[in-house]
Amino acid sequence: MNWDQGEGKWKQVKGSIKEHWGKLTDDDLDVIAGRRDNLVGKLQERYGIAREEAQKQSEAWIKTMQKEKEARGSRSSDPHYAGTGKR
Repeated sequence: MNWDQGEGKWKQVKGSIKEHWGKLTDDDLDVIAGRRDNLVGKLQERYGIAREEAQKQSEAWIKTMQKEKEARGSRSSDPHYAGTGKR
């Protein structure tokens, strides 16, 4: 997932962001609205961290999301997982 995809699937991504950064409120998520610069700003505000640290955390989170997506994709093409409900 990249940020363009995140903006397009914002409703799906919001839950993951709130789970990862529990201090972010629903209002914060509405302001962020899938925009990375808004996420970085809200991370700075809520967690009292420098912009560079907020950017680093957001980049690490997106990499984690990409890895999870890739893992789901590789399992769905694995015949051992087909029809087992293990997705």
